[in-house]
Amino acid sequence: MKTQGVDAVKKALDILRAFSQEQPTLSLSEISKKTGYVKSTALRMLISLEESGFITANADKTYSVGSEAFRIGSLYQKTFRLEAVIRPVMRDMVNGTGESASFFRREGNQRICLFREDSAQALREHVAEGDVVALDRGAAGRVLLEFSDTNPLRPATPEMVARLPVISLGERDPDIAGVAVPILSATSGLAGALTLSGPAFRMTPERIAAMAPIVIAGGSRISAALGSTFYEAWRQESAVGAIR
Repeated sequence: MKTQGVDAVKKALDILRAFSQEQPTLSLSEISKKTGYVKSTALRMLISLEESGFITANADKTYSVGSEAFRIGSLYQKTFRLEAVIRPVMRDMVNGTGESASFFRREGNQRICLFREDSAQALREHVAEGDVVALDRGAAGRVLLEFSDTNPLRPATPEMVARLPVISLGERDPDIAGVAVPILSATSGLAGALTLSGPAFRMTPERIAAMAPIVIAGGSRISAALGSTFYEAWRQESAVGAIR
């Protein structure tokens, strides 16, 4: 027989999912409306979550995510042991382009922003670490779908190299554009998607052409550090071009 889940646990998790970057604090009424649970049920869940440190009850009778959720989130990041490899590359990408860099990992039918380095420009795309975004739209989402079965120990074919970077213009948001490449790991295959993104009006064909080798180089550096040979053909071609 199939083991059944615990209904109360599902309800508690639904309440935690009700919080977002846009709504970091919620009232009981708002939580009830967002989850579909009556106030009495939502309140019982909130009390249990508060006792466990996952929810904080504020003085103004609103609720926010507690410190225990942050601790679990930090463990999630450390599990992949990618931060030390990815962050320096992302910072170089931001410094080289003036746009924001993100690393997304697929989680079921969605993608989560695991790491983010923001541009210093006042006008930029606003995505935070931990944000969940649709998988079927945007450059990073397309990378996670199109390269899901890629062999990390086999160099990309010329046809695959020609597809990079994946470009999205106003696909997820009419005002946002991005370019992305896959990150491959020798042990886990497709580890995620590395992307540069910013306001669509700045993403002219000329700028995208200038950004393309930077984001591909970033993907190559990270993937090589993770033991993948996927970008080997691109690295060889770049070396020949440098000699010429």
